[in-house]
Amino acid sequence: MSVNSVNNVNSSAVYNSTSVQQNTQAAEKTDTSKNAAENKGVVYEKGTSSSSSTKGIYSKDEIVARLKKDAEARTSQMRSLVEKMMTSQGKKIGQADDMWKFLASGKFTVSADVKAQAQADIADDGYWGVEQTSDRILEFAKALTGGDSSKAEEMRAAFEKGFKAATGAWGSKLPDISQRTYQAVMDKFDDWAGVKKAETETEA
Repeated sequence: MSVNSVNNVNSSAVYNSTSVQQNTQAAEKTDTSKNAAENKGVVYEKGTSSSSSTKGIYSKDEIVARLKKDAEARTSQMRSLVEKMMTSQGKKIGQADDMWKFLASGKFTVSADVKAQAQADIADDGYWGVEQTSDRILEFAKALTGGDSSKAEEMRAAFEKGFKAATGAWGSKLPDISQRTYQAVMDKFDDWAGVKKAETETEA
């Protein structure tokens, strides 16, 4: 056997040995990576978001903000109608109180479209109707107190104060729909505070 043949055999053996070693190391790395990936899959990591569990649930502040935004939008719409009506009749609107006193005076004419909108709004199922208005007032009171019925009387007192202020802005006794809304709100405060339930149990 020549020297070259021996060198070729040795080179081949070294190459094969190196190749086997490299393949073995690669396989070990693959196994290590696989194990790491599997181990990583079972590691508990506390999430920072609870959006899935709280979807559709709003905080007290969010509810109050939503109610305020809705009321402001609808009041602005009504004010816009009144301003257009007054402008068309050559009357200038000043402070907010002037608008209510103008309406209370009854010295104005109403266009067909304004009348139709007003009738729809104050209908039994309308936005400014007795039921929807009284419901919104109670919803607002409950949102402010977090639904704590022990604060119902405090909220009732605040409502009565607001009603008196509205009467003053109107300049005279508020219309029948306002009186009926007032009574509906008072009845709902009674229900919330458990007054009617307590009376029924006492009578029994």
